[in-house]
Amino acid sequence: MAEQQQFYLLLGNLMSPDNTARKQAEETYDTIPGPNKITFLLQAIRDASATEEVKQMAAVLLRRLLSSSFEEIYPGLTLEMQTAIKTELLTSIQQETSPNIRKKVCDIAAELSRNLIDDDGNNQWPELESVKQMQCFMFDSCLSLPPQHPRVRYAACNAIGQMATDFAPTFQKKFHDKVISALLQTMEDQSNPRVQAHAAAALINFTEDCPKSLLIPYLDNLVQHLHVIMVAKLQELIQKGTKLVLEQVVTSIASVADTAEEKFVPYYDLFMPSLKHIVENAVQKELRLLRGKTIECISLIGLAVGKEKFMPDASAVMQLLLKTQTDFNDLEDDDPQISYMISAWARMCKILGKEFQQYLPVVMGPLMKTASIKPEVALLDTQDMENISEDDGWEFVNLGDQQSFGIKTAGLEEKATACQMLVCYAKELKEGFVEYTEQVVKLMVPLLKFYFHDDILLLETLLTESMPLLLECARVRGPEYLTQMWHFMCDALIKAIGTEPDSDVLSEIMHSFAKCIELMGDGCLNNEHFEELGGILKGKLEEHFKNQELRQAKRQDEDYDEQVEETLQDEDENDVYILTKVSDILHSVFSSYKEKVLPWFEQLLQLIVQLICPNRPWADRQWGLCIFDDVVEHCSPSSFKYAEYFLRPMLQSLCDSSPEVRQAAAYGVGVMAQYGGENYRPFCTEAIPLLVGVIQAAESRSKENVNATENCISAVGKVMRFRPECANVNEILPHWLGWLPLNEDKEEAVHTFDFLCDLIETNNPIILGPDNSNLPKIFLIIAEGVANESVKSEDACSKRLAHVIRQVQASGGLWTQCVSTLNETQQKAIQDLLNAA
Repeated sequence: MAEQQQFYLLLGNLMSPDNTARKQAEETYDTIPGPNKITFLLQAIRDASATEEVKQMAAVLLRRLLSSSFEEIYPGLTLEMQTAIKTELLTSIQQETSPNIRKKVCDIAAELSRNLIDDDGNNQWPELESVKQMQCFMFDSCLSLPPQHPRVRYAACNAIGQMATDFAPTFQKKFHDKVISALLQTMEDQSNPRVQAHAAAALINFTEDCPKSLLIPYLDNLVQHLHVIMVAKLQELIQKGTKLVLEQVVTSIASVADTAEEKFVPYYDLFMPSLKHIVENAVQKELRLLRGKTIECISLIGLAVGKEKFMPDASAVMQLLLKTQTDFNDLEDDDPQISYMISAWARMCKILGKEFQQYLPVVMGPLMKTASIKPEVALLDTQDMENISEDDGWEFVNLGDQQSFGIKTAGLEEKATACQMLVCYAKELKEGFVEYTEQVVKLMVPLLKFYFHDDILLLETLLTESMPLLLECARVRGPEYLTQMWHFMCDALIKAIGTEPDSDVLSEIMHSFAKCIELMGDGCLNNEHFEELGGILKGKLEEHFKNQELRQAKRQDEDYDEQVEETLQDEDENDVYILTKVSDILHSVFSSYKEKVLPWFEQLLQLIVQLICPNRPWADRQWGLCIFDDVVEHCSPSSFKYAEYFLRPMLQSLCDSSPEVRQAAAYGVGVMAQYGGENYRPFCTEAIPLLVGVIQAAESRSKENVNATENCISAVGKVMRFRPECANVNEILPHWLGWLPLNEDKEEAVHTFDFLCDLIETNNPIILGPDNSNLPKIFLIIAEGVANESVKSEDACSKRLAHVIRQVQASGGLWTQCVSTLNETQQKAIQDLLNAA
């Protein structure tokens, strides 16, 4: 008891206005062991004799302890103490008479609950009854019942909204019935608008990440409640000018529509007139946020219900947006309508498609203005830093030598959103966006340099995504215009690949560069480009090997433990991802330049050979083989000059323990047969039994093995098709037919169907069987291929397959026999193929 009284004195001193007393108290508090702190703080909260100030301080400290030091303290507590903590919190919530303290304890319980739910959403409280009590309290606290103080319900809504975000979608799957019911009832509490608004905000969090199938059964109830509340709050706005709840309800409607998609169509007419009315009449300055959110809501509903349902209102909505847009110059820079308008235009573009092009002259001016915001940057010394704080909208990175690099972040989020919209327009309108490609490229390319702020990283990612899209848009202007635009991009992209320090952004830049080369084709890179690119790629590969050595050294360090290993694995994943992008760039270069690029490639040859050494990690071997696959596929017989480096490892890799390595090796055998030429014949022969062995292995069709197995099946087919002298075709064909169809690897599936068409069209007796007895099996293979989208209408083989089916259809009895073996889904797939061809 004496200890507890001393602790109360300590808490009092922590609130002391005397700096010396407060500092001494903080030092004393820091020396108390974590478990003891928790015990003292809980006792202070539960002690009826303690003053409200002491109890409030204890609650604040306990929540902070559970938030910042949970992993250091809680797992080390005994099971009895953990149970006691939860029991004390629940008891305090139910018995505490002070609304302020009760709210703070509710926040503590929410923090503990959040920490005790694992990544899969499983609650780690072993005392199931306590968990149920906690959950029931959370939901019951939302309801407008007399015993629950508004602040408690406010806190419960906050906790539910946070958990809906942090643990989605598991939280939604487990608690959808309780949450939706509790929040809807709370939203009806007209006497407490702040609680109403917070319940609506929690509903937004819940529905944003709620699986559509879970939400649909509640749609009628949700819509009825939201409509009643919206109408009531709209009247309140007109009569009293209050808008807080209406702002949140409008966003709730948007979130529900966004998740429900086409299922929202029956409710469209219920909401759209009121929403248009708000946009048309909420023109006062204090209603800017409401108007912006309503514009967002209308565009999200339009996107959800689709063009056909939205079109009768599209013209009126567009006129409302256009009116706002023409007044844009009068809007203040911080007007919340700006960001909502920019996003709404992009959604309208998705809805209207090519019809949106007519609005570009109005839309693009303000959009380009927002996208052109220039971040304010500065190099500051320590003395300058004292006069600027992060609260002023600056973020800093310490550069050493008492210097820091700062960037003012105001406007960057809007800039990122605007650039995102430009990407959307380029993607949706394609050649219809050509008038703006030049100014967009000139705006975006200079962004290819690193800043540390997250919004700048987003901008770089958007920029790299836009490059291939803008080139596609520019095609319509002819090759000269296209080439000029590409040259403006190319230098910046190559330099960015060499200098970008952030691995996430670097991978996006490399991917974009590869896509651009594929799009531009042969001749897009000059000698200087090749020289610079070769040096950069060589550097990336050398860095890859060096980083692996450093990680191995860290594993031998005395400080090595599981946490270090987790960090090392993250670093390894980042390195491997960059390696995949090196492979992407080489793929695009080989596919564009063919064998002409081999002399340039030789500067990288030994590094690629190093990747496929047997002692390398499986990811290295996988991507090394993929690069040699491209050499064989695109450089045809010329590739054989490097056979000594990769052929033996490739054949050995067909039996590798890693399915990814097997897949890369099998693909390589297939392209050897298809493109490699005469010199590869012996190796195709040698590969056949190895491929068959992989296909017939016990676990060959398991989830982790199926892609490798399907590549092996495709490779066997390619050898029989292009190098029949390398295989006993008559012996293998019946087995090969039994291995079809391929359902996972869509590209290889097309190759197998092409070969199947060859065999059927030449009346191959082994494939058709005696008296066409294999046709039901062939029908089943085709039907499954169509149903699984392994065969698509745009594939050349789809017409050939449809022709085969029509021939059988004309034969009467044989058609009946073939169709009768198919289930309803498979029969529909056959009909879909006939209709599309």
